Amino acid sequence: MIPLAIKKPSTWSLIRPYWASDERWSARGLLLLIVAMNLAIVYINVRLNSWSAEFYDALQGKDTAHFVPLLMTFTGLALGYIVLAVYSLYFKQMLGFRWRRWLTGDYLRSWLRGNAFYRIERDRLADNPDQRIADDLQALATATLALSLDLMSTVVTLVSFVFILWSLAGPLVMHFAGGTFTLPGYMVLAAAAYAVVGSLAMQALGRPLVAVNYRQQQVEADFRFGLVRVRENAEPIALYDGARTEEAHAAGLFDQIRRNWDMVMRYTKRLTLVSSVYAQIAVVLPLALAAPKYFAGAFSFGVLMQVGRAFGTVSDAMSWFISSYATLAEWRATVNRLREFRGLLDTGLAPAPSASPTAAIVREALPGGTAGDAVLQTKGLVLGLPDCAPLLQVPDLRIDGGQRWIFTGPSGSGKSTLLRALAGLWDFGSGSIRTRSGLRVLFVSQRSYLPLGRLREVLAYPDTAERHSAAACTEALQAVGLGTFAGALDEDAPWTQRLSPGEQQRLAFARVLLQRPELLVLDEATSSLDTGAEADLYALVLDRLPGLTLVSIAHRASLEVFHDHALALGKAAVPSASSASPPLLSPAF
Repeated sequence: MIPLAIKKPSTWSLIRPYWASDERWSARGLLLLIVAMNLAIVYINVRLNSWSAEFYDALQGKDTAHFVPLLMTFTGLALGYIVLAVYSLYFKQMLGFRWRRWLTGDYLRSWLRGNAFYRIERDRLADNPDQRIADDLQALATATLALSLDLMSTVVTLVSFVFILWSLAGPLVMHFAGGTFTLPGYMVLAAAAYAVVGSLAMQALGRPLVAVNYRQQQVEADFRFGLVRVRENAEPIALYDGARTEEAHAAGLFDQIRRNWDMVMRYTKRLTLVSSVYAQIAVVLPLALAAPKYFAGAFSFGVLMQVGRAFGTVSDAMSWFISSYATLAEWRATVNRLREFRGLLDTGLAPAPSASPTAAIVREALPGGTAGDAVLQTKGLVLGLPDCAPLLQVPDLRIDGGQRWIFTGPSGSGKSTLLRALAGLWDFGSGSIRTRSGLRVLFVSQRSYLPLGRLREVLAYPDTAERHSAAACTEALQAVGLGTFAGALDEDAPWTQRLSPGEQQRLAFARVLLQRPELLVLDEATSSLDTGAEADLYALVLDRLPGLTLVSIAHRASLEVFHDHALALGKAAVPSASSASPPLLSPAF
C-alpha cells in the first residue's frame, strides 16, 4: 500500500475553525452569555459563604430577630442560583449542539469531497469514520465546552475564595524551641498542598486511561458496524444458514469490548479509590486545621463553618484536575481520534512519494468538441496494485463520441480496476487518462447502490427526486420492466432487501433513462439477468439515447452484438502500446 504523508493537526486547530466561521458572532455572543451566568453563580456562592457565618452565629446565639431575614436572604440567593444554573445548562447545550452541527457539516464535506470516503475504505486508512463523525464530533463539542467553562468557573471561584480563606483563617502562630514562628495563610497553603498530592496520585494511577478509552471507542464502533452488516445482509446470511457463524463473529467482537472494559474498570477503580479517599479527608481536614483557633476563641462558630466551607471550595477548585480526570481522559482519547482523522482528510489523500517516481496516473482534460470527437483517451497506461506491483498494461485507447466498446477478459485480469481508473478512483499505476471536459458520465456497477428513502429518491440517485417528475419516473420503471412498482414511488422501504438482484439491475437502467448520460460505463451491469432481458435493456438504452458513447465490461459473448469495438484484457497476453488497434465488430445499430 502506498503510504500517506499524514501530519496530525494540533488540538487547537480542531477547536478554532468554528469560532472563526461565519457563525462566530452568534457563537461568541452565546458563549459570553454563558460566561456571565457562570460568573453570577460564583458571586452567589461567595455571598452564600458570608451568609453561612451570619446564619450559624444566629443559631448559636438564638438570635430570632435575624434568623427569619437570613432565611429570606437565602431564599433569594437560592432562587437566583437555580435560575442561573438551569439556563446556563440550557444555553450551554444549545451552543454545544450548534458547534456539533457545524463540525458535522465540515467533516462530512471533507469526507465525501473528491471520494475521500472511498480512498479511506479502499486503503483502510482509518477505522470507523462514521463513528468519528457521529460520536467523536459530539464529544468534542460538548466535552470541550463543558470542560472549558468549568475550568473558567473554577479559576474564578479559586481566586475569590482564596482571599476569603486567607483573611478569615489568618496566620498560624507556632511556638517551638523557645521561638515563635508565623505561617501566613496556612489554610490556603494546606489546601494547595493537599490538591497537589491528590493530583500527582491521580496522574500516576490514571495515565493509561487515555489509551484504554481510545481503544474502547474503537472496539465499540467495530461491534456496532458488525451488527449493521448483519442487518444489511440479512437475506444472504439466512440463505447460507450463517446465523451461528455471525453469532460467533459478533461474540468475538464483543469479547474485545469485554477485555478492554476490564482494563477500563481496573483503572476506574484506582481513580475512584483515590478520589474517594481525597474527598473524605477533605471533609474533616479544614475543621481539624481551624479547630485550635476556634477552641482558643479566635473566631465564632459561624466563622468556623465559614472557614470550613471556604477551605472546601478552595480545595475543590484546586482539585479540578482530580475531579475531572476521567472526563479529561475520555476527551483526550476523542481528540486523538479526531486529530488522526482530520489529518487524514487534510492531506487530500494524496499518496506520499513512493519508491517509483513514475507510479502516478496523470489525469488531463480533453477540450470540448462536437459529436464524433474523442471523449476518452489513454496513453501508456499501466495499472498497478497498492504495493506498486504492476497489474495490467492497457493499450493506448481513443474512444470517440458515439462509439460502443466492450472490454472482456478472464476474472482477475483487471477489467474492474480499469473501470475504477477511468472513473478516477484508482491512482496506482502510470500513464495518462484524458476525458472530455464537461462530459456527462454515468458509471453503473454490477451491484447498484440503493440509498435509504422513497423509491422515487432511490430511482433518481444521485440526482434529487425533485429533478425528475413522477411521470418520468413512472415511464422509466415501466420501460425497464418494473411497472409493478410505479405506484410505490413515494413509499419508503428497505429497497435493497425488497428488490431482487435482477430488479436492482433493471432499476439501474431506469436511472440511465432518467439521467441521459453522454458516456455510459457498464460493469457487469446485467449479470443477474437472463440473456433475453439483457438484450432488451441494451436495445432500450441505445434506442432512447442516440449518440450515446457506451463502454461495457462483460463476460458474455452475447453482448458483443451491441458494440462496434472490442478490447480483450488478460494477464497472459496483454496488448502492448504498439499493438494494432482493437478489433472492430459489426455494429448492431
